Amino acid sequence: MSEKSAFVVSADWLEERLGQEGLRIVDASWYLPAQERDARTEYEAGHIPGAVFFDQDAVVEPGADLPHTLPSPAVFADHASALGISDTDTIVICDGPGMFTSPRVWWMFRVMGAGNVFVLDGGIDGWKAGGRAVSTETPSHSNGTFNPTFDEGAVIRLAEMRDVVDSGASQIADARGGGRFTGEEAEPRPGMRSGHMPGARSVPVFSLSENGHLKSLDDLRATLEGAGIDPQGPVITTCGSGVTAAVITLALNSLGNDRTRLYDGSWSEWGARDDTPVETGDP
Repeated sequence: MSEKSAFVVSADWLEERLGQEGLRIVDASWYLPAQERDARTEYEAGHIPGAVFFDQDAVVEPGADLPHTLPSPAVFADHASALGISDTDTIVICDGPGMFTSPRVWWMFRVMGAGNVFVLDGGIDGWKAGGRAVSTETPSHSNGTFNPTFDEGAVIRLAEMRDVVDSGASQIADARGGGRFTGEEAEPRPGMRSGHMPGARSVPVFSLSENGHLKSLDDLRATLEGAGIDPQGPVITTCGSGVTAAVITLALNSLGNDRTRLYDGSWSEWGARDDTPVETGDP
């Protein structure tokens, strides 16, 4: 069997450990309007027993102009603690289809200093399809103690992103769909240009998984190389609003690449401006 990422756990693994002390399960589901799914409604209708709901539209920097802006360490720690999560816990992140939005929250917890964070392979849809138990009860818990240790180097901001694009100092991997990347499809946010940053390569988010399961390490390497990305070189990951970019980050980290950074503003920032260069077509 091909080797799998050390950062994912199976439904069997999680089911065997339900209720274990120090285990925290986080439902990080979030959907685009076109997917016609409501994360909160689905959570209330039936979630993995013990899972808390992590609202990716709420756990953001207060007052930020962009969606999903990474909160400050203090703000993140307040949210995590209120969910009953401590930085020393074993944290398993899940989402509906698997390998869609859960890696963003996996990345957030790691950037904020949690050491034992994993993503549920196959997602909640896979959990339910396997006939495993779900709960409609909101779990009761005491507040956690999340002491953040922020990895500033894992995040890249607009000014530095401009320099990278100008200099070609790093590879850029874009998780948006191919049509949005080439400019053939409109962006879902009105008034935003389609296309990509000069030098970027297209690595669509779902190219890294199969039926919600992260591909094997060999297949991840082949997918990235096929997209023109050196899996061991420095890579900046990006997407629409900084969420699915983390799936590429997860893939690269799984291959032992610790030279990854995530462009938090992503296309919501770059594509909305009139002073940032945009290219269309294939690179």
